[in-house]
Amino acid sequence: MKKKQKFYSLWLCLIIVIIFVIQSIIPNFTEMFLLNEKAITGEYWRFFTSIFIHADIAHLMYNLFALFFFGILLEKLIGSTKFLIVFFTSGIIASLISVNFYGSSLGASGAIYGLIGCLAILKPLMMVWAFGLVMPMFIAAIVWILGGVLGLFIPSNTGHIAHLSGIGVGFIIGLRLLLGSKKKKQIKHNKIEIPENYVRIWENQYMK
Repeated sequence: MKKKQKFYSLWLCLIIVIIFVIQSIIPNFTEMFLLNEKAITGEYWRFFTSIFIHADIAHLMYNLFALFFFGILLEKLIGSTKFLIVFFTSGIIASLISVNFYGSSLGASGAIYGLIGCLAILKPLMMVWAFGLVMPMFIAAIVWILGGVLGLFIPSNTGHIAHLSGIGVGFIIGLRLLLGSKKKKQIKHNKIEIPENYVRIWENQYMK
């Protein structure tokens, strides 16, 4: 399953940092690209651009750490192209769902939760550092899900619906990748290989 790694996860981190600097310099930049009701009335780019903008430095640093850590792990595991598919599919679908529940939202959390969900399916027993402890990946994912569900009932500025949507998409993609990998292994295992010298013996015996 391992593919050539192009470190797109690091490039995404750099892009997010550059955009945050632009947010800090240009007035109203954030308002032009965050996710709000305008996304469903013609400004469709907001479903995509909202992934790259962040509310403050704490929001930025939390997402950068998660993207750096889990992004590198997943990209190394499934390859750079599939990594991007997981990231953007999770992020955009999370945006499509979130716009129905929040007046406005922004950040890469939905996309990053997609990476977490995909990793939890593909490498459930991989040990990771989360919540100040070392734990298996699937346990960390369960804790994040429980936190998201509980967060739905506690007023806050956190987009828990986006998080849960993203991790759900990650689970689905992870299952698809896992089943595809097992199918390929099964086909390879069942493949019948005929030695070249056997073919020559058969030709000498029956074709002359």
